[in-house]
Amino acid sequence: MNASFTGHRGLLLAYLRPRRAQVALLSALLFGGIALELLNPQILRGFIDAAMAGGAPAQLTRAALLFIGVALAQQLVTVGATYMSQSVGWSATNELRADLIAHCLGLDLAFHKTHTPGELIERVDGDVTALATFFSQFVILVLGNGVLLLGVLALLFREDWRVGAALTLFVLVALAVLNRLRSFAVPQMAAERAASADLFGFLEERLAGIDDIRANGAGGHVLRGFAGVGRQLYLKSRAAGIQGSRMWSASMALFTIGYTLALGLGAYLYMGGAVTIGTVYLFFQYTELLRRPLEQIADQLRELQRASAGVGRIVALAQLGPTLHDGAGAALPDGALAVEFGRVSFGYDDESMPGADRQPPSAGDLPAPYGSQTAPVVLADVSFALAPGRVLGLLGRTGSGKTTLTRLLFRLYDPTDGAIRLGGADLRALTLADLRARVGIVTQDVQLFGASIRDNLTLFDRRIDDARIMAALAELGLREWLDALPHGLDSELGPGGGGLSAGEAQLLAFTRVFLRDPGLVILDEASSRLDPATERLIERAVGRLLAGRTGIIIAHRLATVQRADEILILEGGRVLEHGPRAALAADAQSRFATLLRVGLAEVLI
Repeated sequence: MNASFTGHRGLLLAYLRPRRAQVALLSALLFGGIALELLNPQILRGFIDAAMAGGAPAQLTRAALLFIGVALAQQLVTVGATYMSQSVGWSATNELRADLIAHCLGLDLAFHKTHTPGELIERVDGDVTALATFFSQFVILVLGNGVLLLGVLALLFREDWRVGAALTLFVLVALAVLNRLRSFAVPQMAAERAASADLFGFLEERLAGIDDIRANGAGGHVLRGFAGVGRQLYLKSRAAGIQGSRMWSASMALFTIGYTLALGLGAYLYMGGAVTIGTVYLFFQYTELLRRPLEQIADQLRELQRASAGVGRIVALAQLGPTLHDGAGAALPDGALAVEFGRVSFGYDDESMPGADRQPPSAGDLPAPYGSQTAPVVLADVSFALAPGRVLGLLGRTGSGKTTLTRLLFRLYDPTDGAIRLGGADLRALTLADLRARVGIVTQDVQLFGASIRDNLTLFDRRIDDARIMAALAELGLREWLDALPHGLDSELGPGGGGLSAGEAQLLAFTRVFLRDPGLVILDEASSRLDPATERLIERAVGRLLAGRTGIIIAHRLATVQRADEILILEGGRVLEHGPRAALAADAQSRFATLLRVGLAEVLI
């Protein structure tokens, strides 16, 4: 894509406007430095002419001391400007990172299923890092260097109109050439950023599956894949570097022409007696001053190219909106919540979900699960009702739609057809925050963080004090488990919950849910993976967690099924059987009774 400052102005102003005081100070420092730069050649010109005329030592000493003082002041101003520019750039880009993270967290589950964590890290961090200089320096440096160019040319015109006209023409030609070259490297740099995102995504997926890769001897395959994506990044980076170097080469050639022009004109005027030797030096020094703004403008254009390679993806990502929206804010009753599915159908179509590199869909071009009937059906015409305080055992083979049903209840997706009611209210009439505050889910895969037990229980919510945590653990019968840990709530977990077993991780998840006091609890029971001692803790915790609450349990073992008041069996996304557990168990013709006779796990797994 072709980059222009106009295309990025909105993004730039949005994050620089809150820092207007810092930007104003940065501007003052930069313009002060420009004034000092323009002054020093004048001092040197006076020193040279005075020395050539045999000036008094005191006069030369004063000129030398003035030159040194101005040079030191310029260095101090430059340090201050550099500090302020970095402060502005990093504070602005850190705010942009935070906004992008919050935005990604607000996008639907379907988006995250089509974008790897590594890819999103590259979008949020890699692309934004490329904007740091763009935010901190682009406008100020381009504007400041423009003022410096005008100041130099004005002073050259004051000395001699011919020199001023010649070097003005040189500057116009140089800027035209650099402007012409500025967009050549943008496609290559965009390809480089995309290849970098692919590499991050590849690494994230392989590192997440390192145990399976080692166990199955797939290390060689992974290394070959890494070599492939690494080579693509190398090729794209090389192409971007070659294209980006064109402006540097062009600037070197232009500066050579500029020096030749200044020295030639100076020599011509000096030989004709029109200027002094000090003025010839002034011409050369001011031409040297033209070099820096032209170089920095070229550098900023390269930074604009780098920024443009990522800004398009950042803007596209920011423009993506969730397909699930808050309802009007219907109220939910306190306590256990009723659940009702009314002829609910749903199908996934992740391939049609918009990605960060695509344009956001229009209202009439929604992904299939949200706007059409073309998605493969996972649930079809599912209807059942669960009274408050009752526990439903959800059974079915792998792929029958059990997990999808619970995702719909948590409103990670909306049904294609039909309606789901919770506590008498349609899910789409609730705000997402209210809904998810009243529904608790414990899955087989519990996400833990490299932090203390306290932070993992509260998910870093400092409003939950230790007394409340201890009460929850005691209620769930987990105080003995906590007391066995080396430092109690302050016990640190490694990355990914290192140091805890699968059962202990589920105990943490139960406590998380208990602290929220939901009206509906959904459990994806995984006690078949646990040792007997931890399994007893889990069973006791489950019993206390479900007390006084509505529960839905995806069951794999007979002991868990016995806890359910009702049984619902899914087959191919449809309700095969639903009714009270005791009645279905007593009916020899029921599917549930057959499962009990044959063995629940053997049939369902």
